[in-house]
Amino acid sequence: METTLWVIAGVLALLFLAAGLMKISQPREKLAASGMAWAEDFSPRSVKAIGAVEVLGALGLIIPAAFGITPALAAWAALGLAATMLGAAAVHLRRKEAKALPVALVLLVLAAVVAWGRFGPYAL
Repeated sequence: METTLWVIAGVLALLFLAAGLMKISQPREKLAASGMAWAEDFSPRSVKAIGAVEVLGALGLIIPAAFGITPALAAWAALGLAATMLGAAAVHLRRKEAKALPVALVLLVLAAVVAWGRFGPYAL
């Protein structure tokens, strides 16, 4: 199970790092035009903040556990990313974006599994 948690955390870290860097580096209008229509509902600062949360969460999933520096931070990062995806799911529901909802829910569940494992039976 330890290996499974590392694989899930690694995949999540890559996905959130890529998504977060995209939100940080591109203007809100470009994000909205590229298929992230939800960005229109948020200020440019809010979109950048969401991107920063995703980048920090991605780093938090891997770095503390890999280097043994307060490894409990990996569990908190996973919990924070799960909460972020809960918010994303709520936004997609409100906007009636049915195609985006399953992705948000899958990422929510995967982050919750990592949080459960790292807080519970497979804590580092």
